[in-house]
Amino acid sequence: MELRQLRYFVTLAEELHFGRAAAREHIVQSALSQQIQRLERELDVRLLDRSTHHVDLTPAGAAFLVEARQILDHVSRAAQAARNAAASVPALRVGIIDAGYDTMPQILRELQDNHPDITIHQVEAGSPEQYRQLADGRLDIAIGHASQTPAEVTSKLIRLDPLGVLVPDDHRFAALAGVPVAALAGELLLLGEESQTPELNQLVLALCRSAGFTPALYEGTVESSRAAADLVLQHRCVSCVPSSFRSSNRPGTTWRPLAEPATHYPWSLLWHQDNPSPHIATVINSARHLAQQLGWLEPAAPFTQPAPREDAPTAAGHSDENV
Repeated sequence: MELRQLRYFVTLAEELHFGRAAAREHIVQSALSQQIQRLERELDVRLLDRSTHHVDLTPAGAAFLVEARQILDHVSRAAQAARNAAASVPALRVGIIDAGYDTMPQILRELQDNHPDITIHQVEAGSPEQYRQLADGRLDIAIGHASQTPAEVTSKLIRLDPLGVLVPDDHRFAALAGVPVAALAGELLLLGEESQTPELNQLVLALCRSAGFTPALYEGTVESSRAAADLVLQHRCVSCVPSSFRSSNRPGTTWRPLAEPATHYPWSLLWHQDNPSPHIATVINSARHLAQQLGWLEPAAPFTQPAPREDAPTAAGHSDENV
């Protein structure tokens, strides 16, 4: 098995079209088809369902896609780490929960615009895994809910993100300015993957119980924001997500804020208190500037979880309690 075969497969899985995938990889379509067929023979499984006008992943292909992406990400990070070490360039290792949430991507764009010399490695991992990687030094900084972090991980609140519900455009909620939490009692609710966003799940469940009901939950799970939006589009369920959820702008779906009570999801920057990286304070300052510019920090709604511990080093390395 060759790395180029994995790369070709991932590209094809994203495009679901041989012509477009071949164009992205700058090879002819026949060469792409041959490499995919060779990969399937080596694995002895069928990864794709093909017809004249349609390409789709088989269950085996969907499972293989997750691992193939991780392998390619690891190879890319290994190559960049070697280049950085050779050039003696300090890198910043940043944890993100899911590319579908836009808070950390916006912070990193702000950071790169002002500090193009900083090399950034993005690691996609759920909140519990980010906590572990922060604690053992594999990550420099991450983003998430600060309520369950280890004692050695400190935090800085940078966004109070309105919580809402993602529904199809023709759903009854789509016409509302705000969706009362009690109205969710009649809906099948999709929660996030527990290994990715357990704090968000806990907040949604606590919110429903505070309104006097236990929600009916969709039995399946999803590991990406795109998959969640797909289920919503299919009228299989509705999903409670913060406003920063990129798929809330997905064609065919509508995001509406929760009301009665309105609720915010608190995003915090997280880092190990003994991490020596000189870039952590720079990230925090970039987030502070963005929060002020975009109005990320508004007064908390009545229904909130206990405020997390908030300590942050300034550019000089001191603690700063105010954003």
